[in-house]
Amino acid sequence: MRILAVDDDRNNLKMLAFLLKEEGYEVLTADNGKLALELVETKHPDLVILDVMMPQLDGLEVCRRIRQTMDVPIIILSAKGETSDKVLGLELGADDYLPKPFEPSELLARVKAVLRRSELATFDDTNVAVAVGGLRLDPVSNRVFLEDGRAVDLTPIEFRLLHCLMRNAGRILSHDFLLSHAWGYEYEGYSNQIAVYIRRLRSKLEPDPANPIYITTVRGLGYRFEKP
Repeated sequence: MRILAVDDDRNNLKMLAFLLKEEGYEVLTADNGKLALELVETKHPDLVILDVMMPQLDGLEVCRRIRQTMDVPIIILSAKGETSDKVLGLELGADDYLPKPFEPSELLARVKAVLRRSELATFDDTNVAVAVGGLRLDPVSNRVFLEDGRAVDLTPIEFRLLHCLMRNAGRILSHDFLLSHAWGYEYEGYSNQIAVYIRRLRSKLEPDPANPIYITTVRGLGYRFEKP
């Protein structure tokens, strides 16, 4: 597995590279956002570990640009541990968010979990196409086709969440059930992590995201994909 580590602090970058190499990963490094984007484009890493606080092109902007063209898994590292910063990172397409300082064992555990989820996505039931209520999910292209025929690109986690909701159309699915389906049973996540991704899905699918007709909230219980 090839991992790209990005941090403008050379000491932190050396530490990250050492930890990952000790675990047997091939490691690429970048000390700025511009180089990181070039390496993602040319070297096609299996995972990007991305520091937020960088001059000129910060980690959140790098994440946003990567997500415009690629689905490579991204873990964001930041000294900013506020919930709003976590939410912003997730909304931009990050797969996980780890505040600094962190224990090396926790970072390595999250790396393994994200890579494992990425590999399992190739073999699980999300390879089965599903169509409900005028929407059709295509597992080959990671797209959802809307009623008017438009194709909308989804990140892997968005796809897994929507697939779970559509396969269980009409049923109320709890936060924990959806979190387990999309991130894996060993992943605890953040209390509002599902809400962030539901909001992202609504912005892509719903004619009026403020008044959803596909993915509805059942207060205190979870979410439901409405049958036609």
